[in-house]
Amino acid sequence: MFGNRDQLRESFILAWEKARRDEPLEPLEAALAELIRDHPEYHPLLDDRERALSAEFPPEAGQSNPFLHLAMHLSIREQAGTDRPPGIRAIHQRLSARLGPMEAEHRMIECLGRSLWEAQRAGTLPDETAYLECLRGLVKA
Repeated sequence: MFGNRDQLRESFILAWEKARRDEPLEPLEAALAELIRDHPEYHPLLDDRERALSAEFPPEAGQSNPFLHLAMHLSIREQAGTDRPPGIRAIHQRLSARLGPMEAEHRMIECLGRSLWEAQRAGTLPDETAYLECLRGLVKA
């Protein structure tokens, strides 16, 4: 959808710049700008184009990658919107009703991240069944 790392970052930065200038946004840009608005802790980074494009976020430094975090929110919202994998929309709705949409997505991101990490480690596609089991566990908790 975005291409390489720099293209992904450019998409977020451009959407944020346009939103701050109250320029018309394409639907994807509007979705990105909304996510960024919901994460004010990332505003200083995204307000500095050079820093945002060059910043590194190694796991051993103990900081999360804001672009990955925002992209995972976008993924969760897309999954819930299309109900793919089947059942995720209902999980998202139930968790959102109980925790609020942002907290629900933050918890769901944990399952998505685990699923992607395990797939990468195994050199396979993500296990949809295990992903849904993790998400269902959130509803039960």
